[in-house]
Amino acid sequence: MTEASKTISDSLFQAIENQTATVGVIGLGYVGLPLIDAYVSAGFKAIGFDVDSKKTDLLNNGESYIAHIPGSTIQGWLDKEAFEATVDMERLSEADVILICVPTPLSESRDPDLKYVEMTAEAISKQLRPGQMVILESTTYPGTTKDVLLPIMKKSGLEEGVDFFLAYSPEREDPGNPDFTAGTIPKVVGGLEPNSLKLASRFYEKAITQVVPVNSCEVAEACKILENTYRSINIAMVNELKMLFQEIGIDVWEVIDAAKTKPFGFQAFYPGPGLGGHCIPIDPFYLSWIARKHEMPTKFIELAGEINTSMPMYVIHRLAEALNQAGKPIKGSKIGIMGIAYKKDVDDPRESPSFKLIELLAERGAVLSYCDPHIPTLPKMRHFDVPELASEDATDEYFQSLDCTLISTDHTAFDWEQIVKHSNLVIDTRNATKSVTVGREKIWKA
Repeated sequence: MTEASKTISDSLFQAIENQTATVGVIGLGYVGLPLIDAYVSAGFKAIGFDVDSKKTDLLNNGESYIAHIPGSTIQGWLDKEAFEATVDMERLSEADVILICVPTPLSESRDPDLKYVEMTAEAISKQLRPGQMVILESTTYPGTTKDVLLPIMKKSGLEEGVDFFLAYSPEREDPGNPDFTAGTIPKVVGGLEPNSLKLASRFYEKAITQVVPVNSCEVAEACKILENTYRSINIAMVNELKMLFQEIGIDVWEVIDAAKTKPFGFQAFYPGPGLGGHCIPIDPFYLSWIARKHEMPTKFIELAGEINTSMPMYVIHRLAEALNQAGKPIKGSKIGIMGIAYKKDVDDPRESPSFKLIELLAERGAVLSYCDPHIPTLPKMRHFDVPELASEDATDEYFQSLDCTLISTDHTAFDWEQIVKHSNLVIDTRNATKSVTVGREKIWKA
Protein backbone atom coordinates (compact mmCIF):
# COMPACT_ATOMS: atom_id res chain seq x y z
CA MET A 1 0.00 0.00 0.00
CA THR A 2 1.38 3.39 -0.98
CA GLU A 3 1.72 6.22 1.50
CA ALA A 4 -1.12 8.08 -0.27
CA SER A 5 -3.49 5.11 -0.08
CA LYS A 6 -2.58 4.52 3.56
CA THR A 7 -3.48 8.13 4.26
CA ILE A 8 -6.89 7.59 2.61
CA SER A 9 -7.53 4.47 4.70
CA ASP A 10 -6.32 6.04 7.93
CA SER A 11 -8.40 9.15 7.33
CA LEU A 12 -11.60 7.12 6.91
CA PHE A 13 -10.75 4.97 9.93
CA GLN A 14 -10.27 8.07 12.05
CA ALA A 15 -13.54 9.59 10.85
CA ILE A 16 -15.31 6.37 11.85
CA GLU A 17 -13.46 6.30 15.16
CA ASN A 18 -14.40 9.82 16.18
CA GLN A 19 -17.90 9.55 14.65
CA THR A 20 -17.43 12.39 12.18
CA ALA A 21 -18.03 10.03 9.22
CA THR A 22 -21.35 10.67 7.48
CA VAL A 23 -23.45 7.53 6.95
CA GLY A 24 -25.43 7.27 3.73
CA VAL A 25 -28.22 4.70 3.61
CA ILE A 26 -29.80 3.84 0.26
CA GLY A 27 -33.26 2.32 0.64
CA LEU A 28 -35.40 3.71 3.45
CA GLY A 29 -37.48 0.69 4.34
CA TYR A 30 -37.55 -2.01 6.99
CA VAL A 31 -33.75 -2.41 6.86
CA GLY A 32 -32.56 1.12 6.13
CA LEU A 33 -34.50 3.04 8.79
CA PRO A 34 -33.44 0.80 11.73
CA LEU A 35 -29.81 1.18 10.62
CA ILE A 36 -30.16 4.95 10.58
CA ASP A 37 -31.63 4.78 14.07
CA ALA A 38 -28.66 2.73 15.30
CA TYR A 39 -26.09 5.14 13.86
CA VAL A 40 -27.81 8.37 14.85
CA SER A 41 -28.15 6.93 18.37
CA ALA A 42 -24.40 6.20 18.29
CA GLY A 43 -23.61 9.83 17.47
CA PHE A 44 -23.24 9.77 13.68
CA LYS A 45 -24.96 11.94 11.12
CA ALA A 46 -26.88 10.17 8.39
CA ILE A 47 -28.33 10.91 4.96
CA GLY A 48 -31.14 8.68 3.75
CA PHE A 49 -31.52 8.09 0.00
CA ASP A 50 -34.61 6.73 -1.73
CA VAL A 51 -36.21 6.99 -5.17
CA ASP A 52 -39.63 7.55 -3.57
CA SER A 53 -40.09 11.26 -2.85
CA LYS A 54 -43.19 10.51 -0.75
CA LYS A 55 -40.98 8.64 1.71
CA THR A 56 -38.30 11.29 1.85
CA ASP A 57 -40.88 14.06 2.30
CA LEU A 58 -42.53 12.21 5.18
CA LEU A 59 -39.20 11.60 6.89
CA ASN A 60 -38.09 15.21 6.51
CA ASN A 61 -41.36 16.21 8.18
CA GLY A 62 -40.71 13.87 11.12
CA GLU A 63 -43.27 11.30 10.03
CA SER A 64 -42.91 7.54 9.71
CA TYR A 65 -44.45 4.87 7.50
CA ILE A 66 -43.05 1.91 9.48
CA ALA A 67 -44.69 1.02 12.78
CA HIS A 68 -41.60 0.03 14.77
CA ILE A 69 -39.79 3.28 13.85
CA PRO A 70 -42.27 5.85 15.20
CA GLY A 71 -42.48 9.44 14.04
CA SER A 72 -41.15 10.60 17.41
CA THR A 73 -37.89 8.74 16.72
CA ILE A 74 -37.49 10.41 13.32
CA GLN A 75 -38.33 13.81 14.79
CA GLY A 76 -35.60 13.18 17.33
CA TRP A 77 -33.09 12.67 14.51
CA LEU A 78 -34.19 15.93 12.93
CA ASP A 79 -34.07 17.82 16.22
CA LYS A 80 -30.43 16.78 16.65
CA GLU A 81 -29.75 17.86 13.04
CA ALA A 82 -28.37 14.36 12.54
CA PHE A 83 -30.52 13.24 9.61
CA GLU A 84 -32.06 14.28 6.34
CA ALA A 85 -33.63 12.31 3.51
CA THR A 86 -33.24 12.97 -0.20
CA VAL A 87 -33.92 11.59 -3.68
CA ASP A 88 -30.84 13.39 -5.02
CA MET A 89 -28.29 10.66 -5.73
CA GLU A 90 -25.63 13.25 -6.59
CA ARG A 91 -25.37 13.82 -2.85
CA LEU A 92 -23.89 10.33 -2.42
CA SER A 93 -20.49 12.02 -2.58
CA GLU A 94 -21.26 13.58 0.83
CA ALA A 95 -21.34 10.20 2.57
CA ASP A 96 -18.20 8.54 3.88
CA VAL A 97 -19.83 5.13 4.38
CA ILE A 98 -22.64 4.08 2.02
CA LEU A 99 -24.97 1.23 2.99
CA ILE A 100 -27.02 -0.39 0.21
CA CYS A 101 -30.38 -1.64 1.54
CA VAL A 102 -32.44 -2.10 -1.63
CA PRO A 103 -34.77 -5.00 -2.56
CA THR A 104 -33.42 -8.16 -4.20
CA PRO A 105 -36.56 -9.91 -5.50
CA LEU A 106 -36.96 -12.87 -7.82
CA SER A 107 -37.83 -12.64 -11.50
CA GLU A 108 -40.90 -14.34 -12.96
CA SER A 109 -38.71 -17.40 -13.63
CA ARG A 110 -37.50 -17.35 -9.98
CA ASP A 111 -34.01 -16.19 -10.89
CA PRO A 112 -32.24 -13.45 -8.89
CA ASP A 113 -33.32 -9.98 -9.94
CA LEU A 114 -30.47 -7.62 -9.08
CA LYS A 115 -31.67 -4.62 -11.05
CA TYR A 116 -32.09 -2.48 -7.92
CA VAL A 117 -28.60 -3.36 -6.69
CA GLU A 118 -27.12 -2.65 -10.11
CA MET A 119 -28.95 0.66 -10.52
CA THR A 120 -27.82 1.72 -7.06
CA ALA A 121 -24.24 0.72 -7.80
CA GLU A 122 -24.28 2.76 -11.02
CA ALA A 123 -25.52 5.80 -9.07
CA ILE A 124 -22.75 5.36 -6.48
CA SER A 125 -20.06 4.86 -9.12
CA LYS A 126 -20.88 8.21 -10.72
CA GLN A 127 -20.28 9.99 -7.40
CA LEU A 128 -17.58 7.75 -5.92
CA ARG A 129 -14.59 9.62 -4.50
CA PRO A 130 -11.41 8.54 -2.71
CA GLY A 131 -12.00 7.71 0.95
CA GLN A 132 -15.48 6.21 0.69
CA MET A 133 -16.60 2.76 1.77
CA VAL A 134 -19.55 0.94 0.18
CA ILE A 135 -21.27 -1.92 2.04
CA LEU A 136 -23.99 -4.07 0.50
CA GLU A 137 -26.61 -5.26 3.01
CA SER A 138 -29.24 -6.60 0.60
CA THR A 139 -29.64 -10.37 0.69
CA THR A 140 -28.11 -12.00 -2.36
CA TYR A 141 -26.15 -14.99 -3.65
CA PRO A 142 -22.44 -15.62 -2.91
CA GLY A 143 -20.28 -13.68 -5.34
CA THR A 144 -22.52 -10.65 -5.85
CA THR A 145 -20.24 -8.13 -4.15
CA LYS A 146 -17.16 -9.19 -6.09
CA ASP A 147 -18.76 -10.10 -9.43
CA VAL A 148 -21.57 -7.53 -9.71
CA LEU A 149 -20.79 -4.57 -7.45
CA LEU A 150 -17.02 -4.34 -7.89
CA PRO A 151 -16.98 -4.03 -11.72
CA ILE A 152 -19.54 -1.22 -11.51
CA MET A 153 -17.57 0.58 -8.79
CA LYS A 154 -14.41 0.34 -10.90
CA LYS A 155 -16.08 2.38 -13.65
CA SER A 156 -15.22 5.36 -11.43
CA GLY A 157 -11.55 4.85 -12.25
CA LEU A 158 -10.75 4.35 -8.57
CA GLU A 159 -8.94 1.32 -7.17
CA GLU A 160 -10.59 -0.99 -4.66
CA GLY A 161 -8.81 -1.38 -1.34
CA VAL A 162 -6.77 1.71 -2.09
CA ASP A 163 -9.04 4.60 -3.08
CA PHE A 164 -12.36 3.09 -1.96
CA PHE A 165 -13.39 0.11 0.16
CA LEU A 166 -16.02 -2.55 -0.39
CA ALA A 167 -17.70 -4.98 2.00
CA TYR A 168 -20.78 -7.13 2.51
CA SER A 169 -22.81 -7.46 5.70
CA PRO A 170 -26.20 -9.22 5.53
CA GLU A 171 -29.19 -7.52 7.10
CA ARG A 172 -30.80 -9.60 9.83
CA GLU A 173 -33.84 -7.48 10.66
CA ASP A 174 -36.82 -9.15 12.29
CA PRO A 175 -39.66 -6.59 12.15
CA GLY A 176 -41.86 -6.63 15.21
CA ASN A 177 -39.44 -8.61 17.38
CA PRO A 178 -39.27 -6.69 20.69
CA ASP A 179 -36.14 -8.54 21.85
CA PHE A 180 -33.81 -7.52 19.02
CA THR A 181 -33.07 -4.27 17.20
CA ALA A 182 -30.60 -3.35 14.46
CA GLY A 183 -28.13 -2.41 17.18
CA THR A 184 -28.36 -5.66 19.14
CA ILE A 185 -28.37 -8.31 16.38
CA PRO A 186 -24.81 -9.64 15.79
CA LYS A 187 -23.39 -8.32 12.50
CA VAL A 188 -21.54 -10.67 10.15
CA VAL A 189 -19.04 -8.74 7.99
CA GLY A 190 -16.93 -9.77 5.02
CA GLY A 191 -14.51 -7.44 3.23
CA LEU A 192 -13.27 -7.47 -0.35
CA GLU A 193 -9.72 -7.36 1.04
CA PRO A 194 -8.18 -6.96 4.53
CA ASN A 195 -8.34 -3.18 4.68
CA SER A 196 -12.03 -3.15 3.71
CA LEU A 197 -12.74 -5.76 6.39
CA LYS A 198 -10.88 -3.72 9.03
CA LEU A 199 -12.77 -0.53 8.16
CA ALA A 200 -16.19 -2.20 7.88
CA SER A 201 -15.73 -4.10 11.14
CA ARG A 202 -14.79 -0.93 13.02
CA PHE A 203 -17.71 0.92 11.44
CA TYR A 204 -20.22 -1.66 12.69
CA GLU A 205 -18.54 -1.89 16.11
CA LYS A 206 -19.43 1.76 16.68
CA ALA A 207 -23.19 1.03 16.64
CA ILE A 208 -23.70 -2.76 16.89
CA THR A 209 -23.15 -4.74 20.08
CA GLN A 210 -21.37 -7.67 18.39
CA VAL A 211 -19.49 -7.86 15.09
CA VAL A 212 -18.52 -11.19 13.51
CA PRO A 213 -15.77 -10.76 10.88
CA VAL A 214 -15.41 -13.52 8.27
CA ASN A 215 -12.76 -14.19 5.67
CA SER A 216 -14.56 -12.97 2.56
CA CYS A 217 -17.66 -11.30 1.17
CA GLU A 218 -18.72 -14.68 -0.19
CA VAL A 219 -18.78 -16.24 3.30
CA ALA A 220 -20.92 -13.35 4.59
CA GLU A 221 -23.25 -13.66 1.60
CA ALA A 222 -23.57 -17.43 2.06
CA CYS A 223 -24.22 -16.98 5.79
CA LYS A 224 -27.52 -15.16 5.20
CA ILE A 225 -28.59 -17.67 2.56
CA LEU A 226 -27.87 -20.54 4.98
CA GLU A 227 -29.88 -18.92 7.79
CA ASN A 228 -33.00 -18.51 5.69
CA THR A 229 -32.70 -21.79 3.77
CA TYR A 230 -32.55 -23.55 7.14
CA ARG A 231 -35.83 -21.89 8.11
CA SER A 232 -37.44 -22.57 4.74
CA ILE A 233 -36.65 -26.28 4.87
CA ASN A 234 -37.90 -26.73 8.42
CA ILE A 235 -41.09 -24.78 7.73
CA ALA A 236 -41.65 -26.94 4.64
CA MET A 237 -41.31 -30.05 6.77
CA VAL A 238 -43.99 -28.95 9.27
CA ASN A 239 -46.22 -27.77 6.41
CA GLU A 240 -46.02 -31.23 4.88
CA LEU A 241 -46.66 -32.83 8.27
CA LYS A 242 -49.65 -30.53 8.74
CA MET A 243 -51.26 -31.88 5.58
CA LEU A 244 -50.47 -35.48 6.53
CA PHE A 245 -51.66 -35.15 10.11
CA GLN A 246 -54.84 -33.43 8.96
CA GLU A 247 -55.67 -36.51 6.90
CA ILE A 248 -55.26 -38.85 9.87
CA GLY A 249 -56.99 -36.62 12.41
CA ILE A 250 -53.98 -35.32 14.37
CA ASP A 251 -53.48 -31.66 15.34
CA VAL A 252 -49.99 -30.71 14.14
CA TRP A 253 -49.81 -27.74 16.50
CA GLU A 254 -50.41 -29.97 19.51
CA VAL A 255 -47.72 -32.34 18.21
CA ILE A 256 -45.22 -29.46 17.92
CA ASP A 257 -46.07 -28.18 21.40
CA ALA A 258 -45.42 -31.66 22.78
CA ALA A 259 -42.17 -32.09 20.85
CA LYS A 260 -40.71 -28.75 21.95
CA THR A 261 -40.77 -29.86 25.58
CA LYS A 262 -37.62 -31.83 24.74
CA PRO A 263 -34.80 -29.60 26.06
CA PHE A 264 -32.31 -30.55 23.35
CA GLY A 265 -32.21 -31.65 19.71
CA PHE A 266 -35.47 -30.00 18.64
CA GLN A 267 -36.38 -26.47 17.54
CA ALA A 268 -40.03 -25.63 16.99
CA PHE A 269 -41.14 -24.41 13.56
CA TYR A 270 -44.77 -23.77 12.74
CA PRO A 271 -46.92 -24.29 9.63
CA GLY A 272 -48.92 -21.56 7.96
CA PRO A 273 -50.69 -20.46 4.77
CA GLY A 274 -47.37 -19.93 2.97
CA LEU A 275 -44.11 -18.10 3.49
CA GLY A 276 -43.88 -14.33 3.84
CA GLY A 277 -41.35 -11.59 4.39
CA HIS A 278 -38.59 -10.51 2.05
CA CYS A 279 -36.08 -13.24 2.95
CA ILE A 280 -37.36 -16.76 3.55
CA PRO A 281 -39.56 -17.08 0.42
CA ILE A 282 -36.73 -15.76 -1.78
CA ASP A 283 -33.27 -16.66 -0.47
CA PRO A 284 -33.36 -20.44 -1.08
CA PHE A 285 -34.06 -19.79 -4.76
CA TYR A 286 -30.92 -17.63 -4.91
CA LEU A 287 -28.95 -20.62 -3.68
CA SER A 288 -30.55 -23.08 -6.10
CA TRP A 289 -29.92 -20.60 -8.96
CA ILE A 290 -26.19 -20.43 -8.28
CA ALA A 291 -26.12 -24.22 -7.89
CA ARG A 292 -27.57 -24.56 -11.40
CA LYS A 293 -24.83 -22.29 -12.71
CA HIS A 294 -22.35 -24.79 -11.31
CA GLU A 295 -24.35 -27.74 -12.68
CA MET A 296 -25.17 -29.03 -9.22
CA PRO A 297 -28.65 -30.13 -8.07
CA THR A 298 -30.26 -28.75 -4.92
CA LYS A 299 -33.23 -31.14 -4.74
CA PHE A 300 -33.76 -30.73 -1.01
CA ILE A 301 -33.92 -26.93 -1.19
CA GLU A 302 -36.12 -26.87 -4.29
CA LEU A 303 -38.54 -29.41 -2.83
CA ALA A 304 -38.91 -27.24 0.29
CA GLY A 305 -39.66 -24.27 -1.94
CA GLU A 306 -42.30 -26.25 -3.84
CA ILE A 307 -44.04 -27.32 -0.62
CA ASN A 308 -44.07 -23.82 0.84
CA THR A 309 -45.35 -22.19 -2.35
CA SER A 310 -48.13 -24.81 -2.57
CA MET A 311 -49.58 -23.93 0.84
CA PRO A 312 -51.96 -21.15 -0.30
CA MET A 313 -53.61 -23.61 -2.69
CA TYR A 314 -53.95 -26.13 0.16
CA VAL A 315 -55.75 -23.45 2.20
CA ILE A 316 -58.12 -22.79 -0.72
CA HIS A 317 -58.90 -26.52 -0.98
CA ARG A 318 -59.72 -26.68 2.73
CA LEU A 319 -61.85 -23.53 2.45
CA ALA A 320 -63.73 -24.94 -0.55
CA GLU A 321 -64.33 -28.20 1.35
CA ALA A 322 -65.69 -26.33 4.36
CA LEU A 323 -67.99 -24.13 2.26
CA ASN A 324 -69.16 -27.17 0.33
CA GLN A 325 -70.31 -28.81 3.56
CA ALA A 326 -72.37 -25.67 4.19
CA GLY A 327 -73.88 -26.01 0.70
CA LYS A 328 -72.02 -23.01 -0.76
CA PRO A 329 -69.49 -22.57 -3.57
CA ILE A 330 -66.58 -20.14 -3.37
CA LYS A 331 -68.10 -18.15 -6.21
CA GLY A 332 -70.31 -15.47 -4.75
CA SER A 333 -69.41 -16.28 -1.14
CA LYS A 334 -68.41 -13.37 1.09
CA ILE A 335 -64.95 -14.16 2.44
CA GLY A 336 -63.12 -11.93 4.92
CA ILE A 337 -59.37 -12.32 5.30
CA MET A 338 -58.03 -11.64 8.76
CA GLY A 339 -54.53 -10.23 8.46
CA ILE A 340 -52.54 -9.05 5.45
CA ALA A 341 -49.11 -8.57 7.01
CA TYR A 342 -46.76 -11.52 6.55
CA LYS A 343 -46.55 -12.13 10.30
CA LYS A 344 -48.35 -11.08 13.47
CA ASP A 345 -48.22 -7.55 14.90
CA VAL A 346 -46.24 -5.90 12.07
CA ASP A 347 -47.22 -3.63 9.19
CA ASP A 348 -44.90 -5.41 6.74
CA PRO A 349 -46.78 -6.93 3.76
CA ARG A 350 -43.73 -8.08 1.75
CA GLU A 351 -44.31 -11.45 0.07
CA SER A 352 -47.26 -12.10 2.37
CA PRO A 353 -49.19 -15.28 1.50
CA SER A 354 -52.37 -13.26 2.05
CA PHE A 355 -51.91 -11.73 -1.41
CA LYS A 356 -51.76 -15.15 -3.04
CA LEU A 357 -54.90 -16.16 -1.13
CA ILE A 358 -56.64 -13.01 -2.38
CA GLU A 359 -55.57 -13.77 -5.94
CA LEU A 360 -56.77 -17.39 -5.80
CA LEU A 361 -60.09 -16.47 -4.21
CA ALA A 362 -60.70 -13.64 -6.68
CA GLU A 363 -60.08 -16.03 -9.58
CA ARG A 364 -62.81 -18.25 -8.15
CA GLY A 365 -65.34 -15.44 -7.87
CA ALA A 366 -65.32 -14.81 -4.13
CA VAL A 367 -66.59 -11.47 -2.77
CA LEU A 368 -63.53 -10.33 -0.80
CA SER A 369 -62.86 -8.05 2.13
CA TYR A 370 -60.16 -7.95 4.78
CA CYS A 371 -59.38 -6.74 8.27
CA ASP A 372 -55.89 -5.73 9.42
CA PRO A 373 -55.36 -2.97 12.00
CA HIS A 374 -51.75 -2.55 10.83
CA ILE A 375 -52.51 -2.16 7.09
CA PRO A 376 -55.38 0.30 6.51
CA THR A 377 -55.42 -0.12 2.70
CA LEU A 378 -54.12 -2.87 0.46
CA PRO A 379 -50.75 -1.80 -0.99
CA LYS A 380 -49.75 -2.42 -4.57
CA MET A 381 -47.52 -5.47 -4.95
CA ARG A 382 -45.03 -6.36 -7.68
CA HIS A 383 -46.28 -9.89 -8.31
CA PHE A 384 -49.99 -9.70 -7.55
CA ASP A 385 -53.01 -7.96 -9.00
CA VAL A 386 -54.28 -6.38 -5.79
CA PRO A 387 -57.86 -5.06 -5.57
CA GLU A 388 -58.54 -1.63 -4.10
CA LEU A 389 -59.75 -2.44 -0.61
CA ALA A 390 -59.65 -0.76 2.79
CA SER A 391 -59.52 -2.63 6.08
CA GLU A 392 -62.90 -3.37 7.63
CA ASP A 393 -63.60 -2.76 11.30
CA ALA A 394 -63.60 -5.92 13.39
CA THR A 395 -67.24 -5.65 14.45
CA ASP A 396 -69.76 -8.36 15.29
CA GLU A 397 -71.82 -7.25 12.29
CA TYR A 398 -68.85 -7.60 9.94
CA PHE A 399 -68.21 -11.22 10.90
CA GLN A 400 -71.92 -12.04 10.80
CA SER A 401 -72.08 -10.73 7.22
CA LEU A 402 -69.42 -13.17 5.99
CA ASP A 403 -69.89 -16.66 4.68
CA CYS A 404 -66.36 -17.47 5.75
CA THR A 405 -63.70 -15.82 7.93
CA LEU A 406 -60.19 -16.80 6.82
CA ILE A 407 -57.43 -16.27 9.40
CA SER A 408 -54.21 -15.60 7.54
CA THR A 409 -52.27 -13.56 10.13
CA ASP A 410 -52.78 -13.97 13.87
CA HIS A 411 -52.45 -10.37 15.08
CA THR A 412 -52.67 -9.93 18.84
CA ALA A 413 -55.25 -7.18 18.30
CA PHE A 414 -57.83 -9.68 17.06
CA ASP A 415 -60.37 -11.02 19.56
CA TRP A 416 -60.57 -14.68 18.61
CA GLU A 417 -63.56 -15.46 20.83
CA GLN A 418 -65.49 -12.61 19.21
CA ILE A 419 -64.48 -13.74 15.73
CA VAL A 420 -65.52 -17.35 16.25
CA LYS A 421 -68.73 -16.43 18.08
CA HIS A 422 -70.04 -14.17 15.31
CA SER A 423 -68.61 -15.91 12.23
CA ASN A 424 -70.55 -18.49 10.28
CA LEU A 425 -67.40 -20.42 9.36
CA VAL A 426 -63.73 -19.97 10.34
CA ILE A 427 -60.70 -21.23 8.42
CA ASP A 428 -57.72 -21.02 10.80
CA THR A 429 -54.28 -21.28 9.19
CA ARG A 430 -52.34 -20.13 12.29
CA ASN A 431 -53.90 -22.07 15.21
CA ALA A 432 -55.05 -18.66 16.43
CA THR A 433 -58.31 -20.06 17.82
CA LYS A 434 -56.68 -22.78 19.94
CA SER A 435 -57.97 -21.31 23.22
CA VAL A 436 -61.52 -20.65 21.99
CA THR A 437 -64.02 -23.01 23.60
CA VAL A 438 -67.40 -21.75 22.35
CA GLY A 439 -68.23 -22.36 18.69
CA ARG A 440 -65.39 -24.76 17.90
CA GLU A 441 -67.66 -26.66 15.52
CA LYS A 442 -67.32 -23.70 13.13
CA ILE A 443 -63.50 -23.92 12.99
CA TRP A 444 -61.60 -25.65 10.23
CA LYS A 445 -57.81 -25.89 10.50
CA ALA A 446 -55.90 -25.28 7.26
